[in-house]
Amino acid sequence: MSPRDDIPHLRGEDGEGSVQVHQDPSVMIGSAKVFSIYGKGGIGKSTTSSNLSAAFSTLGKRVLQIGCDPKHDSTFTLTGRLQPTVIDILKDVDFHSEELRPEDFVTEGWGGVQCIEAGGPPAGTGCGGYVVGQTVKLLKQHHMLEDTDVVIFDVLGDVVCGGFAAPLQHADRAVIVTANDFDSIYAMNRIIAAVQAKARNYNVRLAGCIANRSRETDEVDRYCREVGLDRIAHMPDIDAIRRSRLKKKTLFEMPDEDDIVAARAEYVRLAAALYAGTEPLVPTPMEDRDIFELLGFD
Repeated sequence: MSPRDDIPHLRGEDGEGSVQVHQDPSVMIGSAKVFSIYGKGGIGKSTTSSNLSAAFSTLGKRVLQIGCDPKHDSTFTLTGRLQPTVIDILKDVDFHSEELRPEDFVTEGWGGVQCIEAGGPPAGTGCGGYVVGQTVKLLKQHHMLEDTDVVIFDVLGDVVCGGFAAPLQHADRAVIVTANDFDSIYAMNRIIAAVQAKARNYNVRLAGCIANRSRETDEVDRYCREVGLDRIAHMPDIDAIRRSRLKKKTLFEMPDEDDIVAARAEYVRLAAALYAGTEPLVPTPMEDRDIFELLGFD
């Protein structure tokens, strides 16, 4: 049997005409608080995820970050290097997961954050949902989730197909990273629609959005008011964040410059707010034409 032959699917449950990967309830994540980070490709989700993981760690939380991207670069600022992917490691043992040990697919990063790169199928083939499911299953088999307070899924780009929406089946809250521009907000609107579709059958709800790499937040705030979403953080466009990526470090390892200290404080404030629990938001995504009318220019 092919490793993908036994994947059950749900047709139509998350939207008309949808074909979704259905996660086995036995591999659902337990008591940890689970957050899925989404946003337009290149908007800074991995930077946000890693700094948020580091912030949770400074608050004394036991954190697990799962990168869900074939380029497997979600956790490299936490570990200082690219990690092998779960899917590639499973291939090496012909998908006999019982042959693996936790140290084969988990690397401890800064602050004790446990780092995993799920990876993904080759371009144009397979399903990202399968990869996410196998990663969580592997973690459960090795009891890696029993001593975890926070799980962060860092999800590939603004792809909201059934496969890459799969982390939403595990998450308590979805967080969207955006910039103060039309393209990022347009992607955010589509992600909101995907989260709302999953919310019909799963516990996930939106926590809000993070304005990233943006001096101002006026367009983000205008959109949020229109649809009923909250902006829960603002990370300005400071060069220190770019430099931290180049140095393969989180902001928590960088020198105590004023802008770095301020950015760290914002991440810690956000981590504390998310852990304490945010209101479950139910925004109403806009039609494409309405977004153009709201944010477009003559």
